[in-house]
Amino acid sequence: MRKKWWKVLAVLIICGVIINGLLGPVPRLFILHESIRNVYFHVPMWFAMISMYLVSVVYSIKYLNTGKQAYDLMAIEAVNTGITFCFLGLATGMLWANITWGEPWPNDPKLNGSAIATLMYLAYLVLRNALEEEQKRAKISAVYNIFAFPIIIVLIYILPKLTDSLHPGSGGNGTFADLQMSNELRPTFYSSVIGWILIATWICTMRYRMRLLERKQELGA
Repeated sequence: MRKKWWKVLAVLIICGVIINGLLGPVPRLFILHESIRNVYFHVPMWFAMISMYLVSVVYSIKYLNTGKQAYDLMAIEAVNTGITFCFLGLATGMLWANITWGEPWPNDPKLNGSAIATLMYLAYLVLRNALEEEQKRAKISAVYNIFAFPIIIVLIYILPKLTDSLHPGSGGNGTFADLQMSNELRPTFYSSVIGWILIATWICTMRYRMRLLERKQELGA
């Protein structure tokens, strides 16, 4: 039970976020109106995604240092989990963009950077599937992964702040703090970030254990 407490906490947090996110009070903001509730879901998906990609990079570095196959398995499952949250972030973002800006995918640097980042990690999965020799696949994938992570940080967080963008905090636009990111929003928002990162961690660890079992069965066959 001691090992499961954080999983119970994650479920409780997300249940609270969903209920308060849909029914709780929110500030009346110009243009955003009730769509500000999506901040509880869209933004935390990206936090969960980046957390999983960071975990993947850490384990890729560990693999290159030790050669342990278990580290490579954790790296790939962290990417698989991160991509899942990436698609959830894109879906919630497109919904929000359609409501706020009138189209699901306007020509925006952050959206375009997100698309490129998604393709980079899909290419990572394609690269792994294209290489049959196990050690070669793991080493090349680890190197690719280490270089891909800082690039997506630049694409998603740095470049949009240097150019005109529709997103808050970019191109001279105000941040969410300027848009009354008040006590009505902060507790639920930060809880959502923590909750979804915990859920992502849970999914990743389950996938990792399943991958270990599959590997044991293959070696035992």
